[in-house]
Amino acid sequence: MTAPTYTAFFYGTLMHPKILKAVIKNDGSHLQLCPAVLLEFTRHQVKGADYPGLLPISRGRALFNRDLTREECSVRGTVVKGLTAQDVELLDIFEGSEYTRESVRVHPLGSFEDVSTYTIDDALVPSQPSSSSERPPAVDAETYIYVKAFNLKPELWSFDDFVKNNAWKWYTGIR
Repeated sequence: MTAPTYTAFFYGTLMHPKILKAVIKNDGSHLQLCPAVLLEFTRHQVKGADYPGLLPISRGRALFNRDLTREECSVRGTVVKGLTAQDVELLDIFEGSEYTRESVRVHPLGSFEDVSTYTIDDALVPSQPSSSSERPPAVDAETYIYVKAFNLKPELWSFDDFVKNNAWKWYTGIR
C-alpha cells in the first residue's frame, strides 16, 4: 500500500524551490508543481516581515480604502503535488501559529513538472492573468491562511520584490 500524498498551494516564500526544499529537508524529487491561481483571496505584506499573509477576499478587501482590481482579488502562486505526511508536518512547523492550514480550490495555469526542473530564474508564475474561459478546472489543495489580519499591511505582497531583495536570507538559513 502506498502512503497518501498531499497537494498544497504556496503563495509566498515557499514558491521559491530552494526554500521549499530546505523547509521539507529533502531534495523534493518526489514533487511536481505548476503555476496556479487562487481566486477570491488577497495576499498582503506582513508588518515587519519578508513574507505574506493570505486572506479570503471578504477580509482582505477590508484592509483597503479603495476598490480592488480583478487581478488583486486573486493570488498567483504554485500548486505542488506529491507532498508526504512528513513534508506537511515540517510545513506546519515552519508556518507556525500565524497560519492555519485550510482546504481551497486552485486553478493550475500549466502542466505539472518535476520540481527539479525549476530554478528561481524560471517564470514560475505567469505575469498575465488568464481569462475565465481559458482557466483550467480547479483542483483541491491546502494552503496556509493568515490568522492575524490586524498584522497585515494594506498593500499587496510581491514575489518578484521578495526574490530581488530578501530570498537569499531564507535559503541560506531557514528560520
